Amino acid sequence: MAERHVVLPGSKRSRAKGTVRIGSVDPKETITLTISLCGPKLPGPDDYIGRTLSPSEFEQRFSATRADAEKVSKVLRRFGLKIDSVSLTTRSMRVSGTAAAIERAFQPRMEMRETAQHRVYRGRQGYIMIPAELKGIITGIFGLDQRRMARRKSRKRVPSGGVGHPLSPSDLEDRYKFPPGTGAGQTIAIAEFGGGYFVEDMVAYCQKFNRSVPNVEPISLSAPAYTHQEILALPPKKRKEELGDAEEVMLDAQIIAGLCPDSNLIIYFASFDERGWVELLNMVVNRPPVVLSVSWGLAEEDPGWSAGAITAINDRLNAARLLGVTTCVASGDDGSGDQIDDGNAHVDFPSSSPFALGVGGTMLRTSGTQFQEVCWWEAPGRRTNNGGGSTGGGVSSRFPRPAWQNVKIKSLNPKSINGRVVPDVSALAGDPQYDLVFTGKQRPNGGTSASAPLWAALIARIDALLPQSKRQRFLAPLLYLNSSNGRPVGELGMRDIREGNNASFPKPGVGYRAGVGFDAVSGWGVPDGEALLNALASVDTSDRDAAA
Repeated sequence: MAERHVVLPGSKRSRAKGTVRIGSVDPKETITLTISLCGPKLPGPDDYIGRTLSPSEFEQRFSATRADAEKVSKVLRRFGLKIDSVSLTTRSMRVSGTAAAIERAFQPRMEMRETAQHRVYRGRQGYIMIPAELKGIITGIFGLDQRRMARRKSRKRVPSGGVGHPLSPSDLEDRYKFPPGTGAGQTIAIAEFGGGYFVEDMVAYCQKFNRSVPNVEPISLSAPAYTHQEILALPPKKRKEELGDAEEVMLDAQIIAGLCPDSNLIIYFASFDERGWVELLNMVVNRPPVVLSVSWGLAEEDPGWSAGAITAINDRLNAARLLGVTTCVASGDDGSGDQIDDGNAHVDFPSSSPFALGVGGTMLRTSGTQFQEVCWWEAPGRRTNNGGGSTGGGVSSRFPRPAWQNVKIKSLNPKSINGRVVPDVSALAGDPQYDLVFTGKQRPNGGTSASAPLWAALIARIDALLPQSKRQRFLAPLLYLNSSNGRPVGELGMRDIREGNNASFPKPGVGYRAGVGFDAVSGWGVPDGEALLNALASVDTSDRDAAA
């Protein structure tokens, strides 16, 4: 008897623009999928503020049920699929099978496609179908489509000069008044979607600035964690791509290493598709660090996203924040347009999630004999030798504004929702950039890719100095609460950035402007680490724990 199938809600994907069909998927190819399961409703962004669950508490309250996992396993085995692993905590299953078996189970109508850049990948369009008896149990299936859904937020830039040398770790500590410490005992995670980790460059960087080399653990998930030698052995086209991504990896890792040299640093390498996001965040939930740094993303309205993937990623960010993880996410390097030229303003996901700390960018400019810090803007999108760039920021069109984000900023788009505003905070992204080492050479770099790991390092340093009862707390909502003296933590713990904008060039040509206090270009501003530590130590969240 034929199996009856139903549509999986949220699974619709459009055909990727600029690609062509080049053939069918080999029916004998083995494909690995990640499946999301239903579970108890997760708390909203205004619940559990300042309250962190232990892993066992989270598991008891919000895990999938074993009965549901067993039912899915039984049904999928009927189609010839193998159950590779089950994680009730992350409400996930990893399954594998031939393309032919997967077509029978989910009817995705997979095909091979090629991009304008001649990258060949497995894709699909339309809806996924699931066996009718699994309706309401399976909430997402990821791995059928391999199109790229993570973009690096930094590009190679040439400092324009006139504002000093690229900044060293000690320069950054002085500028942002980092509290004392080396990150000892703190675990910091980094999300990467390509490239590799170059031990030689890390050692050279730490020696250059007289810092200890942190304990670094590269972990391969759905993508290789290449060494430098392995990348050099790749074919020329692949080698160039992976070297570009590796420069991003080393930017993240070196900034954190310079500021937290005695920390434990985990670098997760995942594929840059929707499944890669889900798999990486599953690992973070299963092994919570104090902070996760993410320098990747895409515009909320990018047509490649499926609604189910955005929900799955957001749910895992929610799980991470319930476990006390602050996920620092770069707000983007392409201003208010975020590489979508439709005349509207856009924000980057996942920085726009209410369960992430959105991190924007600044730059220094000369003002008389002093350097003045302003919002980062260098004609974003213009293809010059310097690459251009501008901090992302604005009002979300997907996520309603949490009650804790009690700011009055309107979207530039007509008929928009009263959405989540990003970024929450900022740090250096533009000139004079960060002093880094890549392939043995000085390689200054920046972008909001650099701002995010700087904030990750600062949070780890602060966390180690807070009273035990106030450690390991999701930071974003705390910035909007009043401290003991009645002023918001973000106002007390930041230096306000009042000049600049993030208008994209050439479209939409309008953007948000910085001003006094919180704004949609720099958030609360750049950190004063000592002041932020004191403000966080004084804020009381006991009256907000009712949901716990």
